[in-house]
Amino acid sequence: MTFARPIDRGTTTGVAFADTPEDLMAFLKPSCAAAIWRRQPAADFQDWIDGLDPASLPQGRVVLRPDTVRTAVTQLCESAKTPQSPQLARLIDDIDALANIFANLMQAPYVRLRLQAVTSNACRKFHVDAIRARLVCTYRGQGTQYGLSVDGQDPAQVFSVPPGTPILLRGTQWPERPAAGLLHRSPPIEGTGETRLLLVLDAAGGPEDDM
Repeated sequence: MTFARPIDRGTTTGVAFADTPEDLMAFLKPSCAAAIWRRQPAADFQDWIDGLDPASLPQGRVVLRPDTVRTAVTQLCESAKTPQSPQLARLIDDIDALANIFANLMQAPYVRLRLQAVTSNACRKFHVDAIRARLVCTYRGQGTQYGLSVDGQDPAQVFSVPPGTPILLRGTQWPERPAAGLLHRSPPIEGTGETRLLLVLDAAGGPEDDM
């Protein structure tokens, strides 16, 4: 997929910004609670995915080896009858690339992959996930919201990740302490008619890991 760097809309403590996949190594530093790969989709891709019938958006959950992601995502697109186009090929390419980048970074032999079309206020409360680390990329609709919490309260200043921009987030199982206090949530969209397409990747030790 072709990307260009978006304009920065602000930052907060503990968030690293990457301009290349290699820069995502900053996520492994003790002071880093999240990392954002600064990129945005080409206009023709965004117009295409925003214009798709929500019923044709690929969806599914699977635990698999990174080298089988392309085949699995292709099958999900075929099941959803997502229209064939150069933009669909870019979507599959990008999910495959992100899965392999994430698996290599986390040294994970498997990834837990979720593609989901969201129309509700799922995960609308600010929180930290009960996992080691997670990659989230919103291909359609509003992106993940995040901010720094003080004493467990909702962030006073909230930032939004642009569409097509991956964010890496640490969870409660990340080994280093103390926690940075960075919380995130899905944007509340229920009743707006908006449909988001969300990619979520978690590190997994094997195919038997819980979904």
